[in-house]
Amino acid sequence: MSTCATLSAELSEPLAATAASAMTWLLLEQSGPWGAKAPVESHLDAEVGRALDRAAKGTGVRIALIRRPGRHADHHTAERHRVIVAHTAPGSSWVRRETVGNPAELLDLDFAALGGGDHGGLGREHTGDPLALVCTNGRRDRCCALLGRPLAAELAASGHSEVWEVTHLGGHRFSPTMLVLPFGYAYGRLTAAAAKEVLAATADGRMTAEWCRGRSCWERPGQAAELAVRRLVGEEDADALAVTAGSPAQDGLWRLQVCHTDGRAWEVEVAQGLSEPPRPESCGKSPGTPARMDVRTVTAR
Repeated sequence: MSTCATLSAELSEPLAATAASAMTWLLLEQSGPWGAKAPVESHLDAEVGRALDRAAKGTGVRIALIRRPGRHADHHTAERHRVIVAHTAPGSSWVRRETVGNPAELLDLDFAALGGGDHGGLGREHTGDPLALVCTNGRRDRCCALLGRPLAAELAASGHSEVWEVTHLGGHRFSPTMLVLPFGYAYGRLTAAAAKEVLAATADGRMTAEWCRGRSCWERPGQAAELAVRRLVGEEDADALAVTAGSPAQDGLWRLQVCHTDGRAWEVEVAQGLSEPPRPESCGKSPGTPARMDVRTVTAR
């Protein structure tokens, strides 16, 4: 069976700089089935879902629904909802947990503050295993269900205590995809062995470049620049590098500064191009030429 994921892999489409951008993730537990637009097509009240999306817009906060791996019965029983909020900026990342009886309570949050890294004492600090968020929403793309759900189940069965299914991480064609918190690195085309390696590295304060799509706190040019420097110098420490956002010059060209905590710095030139030949960005869609970020030069400063 041909899928967007198999075609992307056959075309050797680069993973780098394809992560969804978010300074802070707001993850709301919602059991039961999910539709393609899960915040308004699930057992979460659609008006609450729309209101949360409006509240988060432009704040740097990205909202997604989560649930534990396994069967998801179609029932409407009253329940409490676990909430995970994670800020992903280098050197100041954190994860907080809360439980709410009514998701509408989340509308009282200061979304701008959360996006800026201020949790305001929300809930309690998460101190356990890294959180593994595997995209499994087959109503959005079948690759996420066919490839993501078995990965989530395998990780949970292996004893990792913080495995969650998540509604949308972007980039269906890179399935199975996984976001790992607290650092916010996204990964793609993972096997179970690779995912376990990523989680072990994260627990040790490291990232893994091989399957990495980028750190979600950066926009796509910044993701490309950071990963290019990491591969150049072999840096694995998750918080060693920071990116100074640059403005695009003519013809989709960016010049960005990447700084190391040890004082080293690099200028990275990133150009936006198109992925050829055309391929569907999602199963069932017409072929297109998705944007890609190509690193032209990396220069030590």
